[in-house]
Amino acid sequence: MRSFCKATLVAALLVVLAAAVATSAQAQETEVYTFEEPAKDALFKELITELRCPKCQNQSIADSDAELARDLRDRTYLMVQRGASKQEVIDYMVARYGDFVHYQPPMTVATSILWWGPFAVLAIGALVVLVRVRSQRKTEVELSDEDRARLEHLRSAQQEDKDS
Repeated sequence: MRSFCKATLVAALLVVLAAAVATSAQAQETEVYTFEEPAKDALFKELITELRCPKCQNQSIADSDAELARDLRDRTYLMVQRGASKQEVIDYMVARYGDFVHYQPPMTVATSILWWGPFAVLAIGALVVLVRVRSQRKTEVELSDEDRARLEHLRSAQQEDKDS
């Protein structure tokens, strides 16, 4: 029984050790992208900071550790190595992943609504409030003879109460 516990403990430790080694080996894996021309290197760095990882939502493909971001970096590297321009790489990524992949999407009807819609709603709301306030302004109404007589009667009664 005792040897079974030792064997189990040793096996468990080996599994933990193997997992730790595998994880550290994966964590140390760094990507190196080399270019013969400094202009291509600069273009690559600019592109990977300008393209967003579709999986990570708000990280560039340069900052993301996701597998998809790694694939996008590799694809960008290959395209830049083959001489593709910045716009060609961006067009390829947008065609494949949509406008979301680019941090500077083009101005379309949809993006215009997203940018200007809140201001339009505020302007319409202010206009509605202004119209309602103006329509609720009280205008002076002429008192009828009967109302004037009652007002005089109340004033004189109030004056008599003060005098007494």
